[in-house]
Amino acid sequence: MILALGLTSGLLIGCVGIGGVILVPALVYFVGVPIRVGIPAAMAAYLLSGAVATTIFARRKSIHWGMAVWICAGATPTAFAGAWAVSVVNPRLLEAALGLLTFLSGLNSLKMLRIEDLAVPTIRPPHHRTLLAVGAVTGFLSSVSGTGGPLVLVPILISIAVPVLTAVGLSQVIQLPVALAATIGNILYGHIDLTLAGLLALSLTVGSWYGAKLAHIVPRTTLRRIVSVVLLVVGIFILGNVTWRLFY
Repeated sequence: MILALGLTSGLLIGCVGIGGVILVPALVYFVGVPIRVGIPAAMAAYLLSGAVATTIFARRKSIHWGMAVWICAGATPTAFAGAWAVSVVNPRLLEAALGLLTFLSGLNSLKMLRIEDLAVPTIRPPHHRTLLAVGAVTGFLSSVSGTGGPLVLVPILISIAVPVLTAVGLSQVIQLPVALAATIGNILYGHIDLTLAGLLALSLTVGSWYGAKLAHIVPRTTLRRIVSVVLLVVGIFILGNVTWRLFY
């Protein structure tokens, strides 16, 4: 089950930049992994899968490195702070935040269905301060939720007129500093299940490899529609579960 979840999540991350948000809820609710164990293991696993996906996008010249530097600079310190937050925040609050993030991501993904993929080789990048702020927000939210980076970064970049394929390429790069900083923080402030992290790293890497290749050869509208529906369903399920436990 863990390998299947990692493979599916990696495929979606590599192809459409959305998928990491599915991984932690599935580990928690379908496999029975505590959320404080699932998030650190997932963040450690993104190190390998992110490196593989980044390599493929770089070979296809789909990464704007000038933007990547500033985004990663903003994300690294806040990802470390997010790891600290995971160690002290109430697990129920983490689950509620994860459910809300999942649900809102589904709504946002549905809105993006009509956005045309303007995969042009040159774009006018946003100001450096904007990229730093985007990276900071992405780093913290990704670390505290265990989503790795693409889920948060892609919608933000698209909202400021960055082409879809460029946004997905940048979302692969940001996994590396976010995962590294979060993993260091989790080692200092918490615990990492190395067996779980290893299984996730293996399956996520295989999925990301094929997903990154698919991102350059097939339309992503159908995949995005499927992911959007799954995100909405998973988000509603998590929020409903948390609400039920509050009153019963």
